[in-house]
Amino acid sequence: MYNLLLPGWVIPTIIVGVIVILIIILIASLIGTYNKFVKMRNSCEEAWATIDVYLKKRYDLIPNLVETVKGFAKHESETLQNVIAARNIAMSATNTADKIQKENALTNSLRTFLNFVSESYPQLQANANFLDLQNQLKLIETDLSNARKFYNANVKQINTKMQTFPSNIIAGFMRLEKFPYYEIEEEARQNVKVQF
Repeated sequence: MYNLLLPGWVIPTIIVGVIVILIIILIASLIGTYNKFVKMRNSCEEAWATIDVYLKKRYDLIPNLVETVKGFAKHESETLQNVIAARNIAMSATNTADKIQKENALTNSLRTFLNFVSESYPQLQANANFLDLQNQLKLIETDLSNARKFYNANVKQINTKMQTFPSNIIAGFMRLEKFPYYEIEEEARQNVKVQF
């Protein structure tokens, strides 16, 4: 007959082994969560940098657009100055939330400007330089829209991870704050008026 009793040192060794394995799993999980947050934060920053590139292209294009219109609309200097002022204010933004707010103001100013120009100066629509600048602006706006979608998708991912348990503990340890979505202002949500 075999002795089914285990020596006295086996059970404590098994318990210590299980505890060590659990501690290793916990540490690996914490490190994995921390690294995931770092990757997600970097993805958000990369997405925002992409938006910044398109905003820079738009900033560079606006003065050319305004200069082209100036030749046709000499007495409309206030409208032209409003667009340039909105551009300069948007360029001076210091953080993401501030940039989003100021960019929305610039977008509204630019939209008003282009609507004004198309209604008041139909002959400008035949100007090749103006049409080229307008097409460039449309392409930039399309690229900017796609970059905003990419940014918002990354923001959703990291914000969700920051708010779920147990990763919210690591997010707190890292002092991560909720990333702002790139949203349009209420004014831009209104239906566009089309008049014939």
